[in-house]
Amino acid sequence: MQIKKAALETVAYKDNDMPRDGLPEIAFLGRSNVGKSSLINRLLGRKKLAYTSATPGKTRALYFYRVNDALYFVDLPGYGYARAGKKEQQAWAALIEQYLEKRTLLRGAVHIVDCRHKPTEDDLLMARWLRFHDLATITVASKADKLSRGALARQLPVIKTCLELGAAAEILPFSARTGVGKEHLWSALRALLTPDQSGER
Repeated sequence: MQIKKAALETVAYKDNDMPRDGLPEIAFLGRSNVGKSSLINRLLGRKKLAYTSATPGKTRALYFYRVNDALYFVDLPGYGYARAGKKEQQAWAALIEQYLEKRTLLRGAVHIVDCRHKPTEDDLLMARWLRFHDLATITVASKADKLSRGALARQLPVIKTCLELGAAAEILPFSARTGVGKEHLWSALRALLTPDQSGER
């Protein structure tokens, strides 16, 4: 997809902060430091649009990026950051759950896991939650450039098993550094936005 415009529209700490213009939304979620912001930047062809930080857990709100005045990419707070206070973790979880469950403009989610490791218990819980709520989900294995082609081919079935995904489910390798998987992911995103999936949930 040709990206002509991409900008941070708003930072939402509560429902009233979210856009009201009716554009469809795609949520990006994963554990802290999995590379959500870098993935968004690569997809949009922008180096520093989505904020990346060496400090896990930095994203503490929902970041709405307006793309081509046609849709929003929504960067959700990373989960599983143990050093965050319990009360703070609960607040993030409530914000994420409310958005994913109630937001009628949401067309689907991109669930990002690190291809180098087995998914964590938090990753599995999120995958189960997305399935339970019947939210269309693209599963992405990030940091694909960190593994050889053979190692990556061996790791993808492990990720699929750990996340309890069905045999027909596809995991998309992606590298924010090299751009590997970018076109394949854009194709999957366009499928989420097709007319037959554009009604309210």
